[in-house]
Amino acid sequence: MDYRRFGLADFKSIPRRDYLLALLSGVLYALSFPKAGLWPLAWVAFIPLFLACRHKSPGRAFRLGFVTGLAGFGGLLYWINIVVTRYGHLPWLVSLFLFLLMIAYLSLYPATALCITRWAEVRGVSPLLLFPLAWTSLEYLRSFALSGFPWGTLGYSLYRVLPLIQIADITGVYGLSFLIALANMVLFLVLRRGVRGAPCRWPLSGGLLLAFLLAGTVGYGFHRLKQSPDGATLKVALIQGNIPQDVKWDPAFQEATLQIYERLTRRAAASGKLDLIVWPESAAPFFVQDEPQLSARIGTLAREAKSGMIVGSPAMERDGERTRYLNSAFFFTPTGEVGPRSDKIHLVPFGEYVPLAKLLPFVHKMVEGIGDFVPGTKYVTFPTGKGDAGVLVCFEGIFPELARGYIRQGSRFLVNITNDAWFGRSSAPWQHLSMYAFRAVENRVPVVRAANTGISSLIDSTGRIADTTPLFQEAVLVGDIRLTNRVTFHTLYGDLFVHLVCGGFVVLLVVVARRKRVKGQEFTR
Repeated sequence: MDYRRFGLADFKSIPRRDYLLALLSGVLYALSFPKAGLWPLAWVAFIPLFLACRHKSPGRAFRLGFVTGLAGFGGLLYWINIVVTRYGHLPWLVSLFLFLLMIAYLSLYPATALCITRWAEVRGVSPLLLFPLAWTSLEYLRSFALSGFPWGTLGYSLYRVLPLIQIADITGVYGLSFLIALANMVLFLVLRRGVRGAPCRWPLSGGLLLAFLLAGTVGYGFHRLKQSPDGATLKVALIQGNIPQDVKWDPAFQEATLQIYERLTRRAAASGKLDLIVWPESAAPFFVQDEPQLSARIGTLAREAKSGMIVGSPAMERDGERTRYLNSAFFFTPTGEVGPRSDKIHLVPFGEYVPLAKLLPFVHKMVEGIGDFVPGTKYVTFPTGKGDAGVLVCFEGIFPELARGYIRQGSRFLVNITNDAWFGRSSAPWQHLSMYAFRAVENRVPVVRAANTGISSLIDSTGRIADTTPLFQEAVLVGDIRLTNRVTFHTLYGDLFVHLVCGGFVVLLVVVARRKRVKGQEFTR
């Protein structure tokens, strides 16, 4: 095969200026997300990269997109080194290697988007729609490929811009990713037209399309924000025990841990009648099923408060001589009895299990104290008396389909129990929190979030983060959540929008493949 016809065999050096422009795009991308949270930068983040890719071959565009990915994901996910070195107990050189390997993999997605965009452009196909379609489709692919890692999805940068994110109840987060990617391309085309002697098409039509979509999105957002919840009100207490990760599974600290949660729970109950009390992921450092005396103490708290309680705890299932471990949430009824159990469905690779463990016997997971977990197989909801709760354990909330699954099973609100102690004082807890605003909007349900070391929070059905707790402090957060009786398009039809985007992307690829390269499209350094 003659790879030169695709421009992929063009190995001449790329000017340093273009690498710097690609690097700048990655920095702007990373700064768009928490904790910096400079969300306006997302709307212009890729313009330097587009400038660098002008007149470049698809192969060179791939290389520049890869540089942007390295800088962007590197700046966004730097905290992975904290997890791997402190809790994985790996040498920092090994940690650095694994970190670079991961962001190199993630960088393939923006690199591919740029490569395809340039490949199509030299065949006379406008990048105006192709780039947003490519970017959004590849983001969606990243959300489930190799177990899925949708962290850093472009739309999440707008989590505090309430009028814009309301459209997520139709399009999901990918509607915002598409809009931001389109805005970047439109602004670039307008800018390129202003460069003397630079040929350019499509800026006017692109500007009109962008204006129409923005106006529709904002108008729809304000319409939704004016609507008030019409369901029951629940008073919820979130208990943040702030248990250090390195002692969480130490039997010597089991009693001290339970006493902390008992004290904080009684403080919450003293604030008035509660409908629900929530402890974080693995707050009970024992097996509820096998420790009746310790479990009875939790039941006593529920009975004293006359409130249901959701408590994170490991679970086990025995099948003959085989024991299966699950990361679970238990529901204690207001009478103190142990009710239903909900198991974590999507596990963390290398955190809760080791993929391909038989082929990698030298690799161990980072969670201490328990063997490999197995995933849950069904959606189990908890009855609170005013509306069922669906529980997302740890990072399950970054997957929209899991949240939607609980709502379709009858949940009226979502509960996230998590332990973000792994992240230290990095930006990761803020990044993790930001994604739950979208789960609230997508399904028009409130979300309550109890985190071991923070950030615990209450999020209403518009995605507004009403209250939060500080990091690495004991805390009790008591507040009201208001349920709604509406069912959203996204709840009913899921990722239909992004499926249509992927379909449009494939159609365009077929069109491009049938076209010949346009004369005059010369590749330059």
